[in-house]
Amino acid sequence: MSLSPKGEREHLIDLLSKGKHSAQLYRTAYILLNCDEGQYGDKLINEQVSKVLLISVRMKNRVKQKFVKEGFECCFEPKPLSKTREKSIDGDA
Repeated sequence: MSLSPKGEREHLIDLLSKGKHSAQLYRTAYILLNCDEGQYGDKLINEQVSKVLLISVRMKNRVKQKFVKEGFECCFEPKPLSKTREKSIDGDA
């Protein structure tokens, strides 16, 4: 689903105002809304956003980078777990 910048902003506002979601989803939505520098948003510096949302500047930069590289919808998908661990003890031990 491809949204215009205004459509993305409206989608984020709807997401924040309706339903129950995970804390990570809310955090990502607030980061993206506060990063909006276009016609519909005011430019805030990284330190201001980090202080308001109680997050690190690095976390904000990771969300922005994922948005730019992978797109709007990918920002809300959790990172797949790639590690598989071997059992250290089996049922017989």
